[in-house]
Amino acid sequence: MPSKKSKRAKAAQIAVTGQPTRTPVACWEDDPGDPKILPQLAPITVPSPNQTAKPLPFKLQGTTPPAKIYQPGTAEFLFYAAACALRRTADFWGGIVPRGTKWHVGKSLPVIVDDGVDLNAFYTRGGGGEAPGLHFFHDAVGGRIFFSGESPDVACHEMGHGVLDAIRPQLFDAQTIEAAAFHESFGDMSAILSGLQVASFKTTVLNETAGVINRSSRLSRLAEQLGAAIRVQHPDAVDPDCLRNATNSFFYQDPQTLPPSAPASQLSSEPHSFSRVFTGAFLDMLAGILQAQGGSPSADGLAQTSRDLARILVGSILEAPISPDYFSQVAAHMIHFGDGSPFNGKYRDILKAAFVRRGILSLQAAATIARVKQQAGKRISMAGRLVSKGDVLPTASLSALSFGLRSATLKVHTAGESKHFATTSASAQLGPGQTYSPQSAAESYTEDLFQRGHVEVGPHADRDTGLVHPYSFKTHVIVEENGELVLKRMTFDCGFDHRGE
Repeated sequence: MPSKKSKRAKAAQIAVTGQPTRTPVACWEDDPGDPKILPQLAPITVPSPNQTAKPLPFKLQGTTPPAKIYQPGTAEFLFYAAACALRRTADFWGGIVPRGTKWHVGKSLPVIVDDGVDLNAFYTRGGGGEAPGLHFFHDAVGGRIFFSGESPDVACHEMGHGVLDAIRPQLFDAQTIEAAAFHESFGDMSAILSGLQVASFKTTVLNETAGVINRSSRLSRLAEQLGAAIRVQHPDAVDPDCLRNATNSFFYQDPQTLPPSAPASQLSSEPHSFSRVFTGAFLDMLAGILQAQGGSPSADGLAQTSRDLARILVGSILEAPISPDYFSQVAAHMIHFGDGSPFNGKYRDILKAAFVRRGILSLQAAATIARVKQQAGKRISMAGRLVSKGDVLPTASLSALSFGLRSATLKVHTAGESKHFATTSASAQLGPGQTYSPQSAAESYTEDLFQRGHVEVGPHADRDTGLVHPYSFKTHVIVEENGELVLKRMTFDCGFDHRGE
């Protein structure tokens, strides 16, 4: 039992701060990295996280170990490494998202910190035999066990999926490449922003980059440790020094013209691959806004930069309609939202330049936004409220026979919301890029899913023409509703799955 002295100390702490003193625990500052490259990394100590803190509580399943310092490699360290990373993400986004935001899966976000053997992690609403929430895994590679839940980059990425599902649930089932890719980009942006909430890490990043934070650094290199594990078996599936690097030179290309998969050095229409275009622009904007704070880049300036850009990002997500060219719609709304209070356009040129350099906005689109923003502002002032979870996207019927199904049609949710800005991304040739109908975008993305084997077809596959892909990870499932076959998403995975591939 606690001594009278410890009880008095706790009471005194509450009287001063309003909060009890929390016992220190050990966790990682950022991804623990590849020990062959950075063997000097050591855990940091932080107050034990309060999983129930609102507005975004979560709960790691199983027994909570007593709060104290544990050594890496133990189950107890894994528990607190995941819990501390998730707490910093929940605290950050909790101060950004609209008041009243709740998880799509319930009052508290469930977390399974070690759900078995795999090099993967995912967020799911449930279904397909999986419980709703976040799932992390472990696997042995080269005589060493890697835990996906141990990495703050991975944990904060997966919680990012949950945050985006809470504020814009319609993106979950939107059958378009750019909606899926944006979900992955938001996860990586969440990892970057969450890392910048750690005081020691902000100092590390500023020193490593000399204040130019869109240089390659521990901030831009995401999931180094798991990237190293995957690289052993699939050398071209990940970047040379991490899973994905936000410091990259990718320029927007029409995703419907890209292959469904490609080496990490190239773009493909696979969502994790294509997401790097938007994530690269985001890091460029972070760097530009930090410079705009004035003076020498500082930890305080970096904290303000992360908050400002996160508010602009969330405001645009709430405003932007889900369309086949979703990247350009979010970009246009970020510029529009940044023109309003409290930013009053001070970051306008930084945002526009980053999106134009990446081809997310064509030159014509960037010029058009300024001319129509006043009219658009009357119609899209949604940033202060939540989008209703009851709002659903329109549906369309695709030919099911071409996917090897035992039915004539397959019903999907399309990216068919009405646009507020007539903007497009850049063309690889000259001028603005091509625009596609929601139907065409849905057909293209659905074909990608079937080619990569990510659809659980179950009993709906035709005996002779059906494609089952028994070893690939399934993100979508075919269900029957009212006599119709419907394609539904089950999960957003981290892309680490390697079974049978």
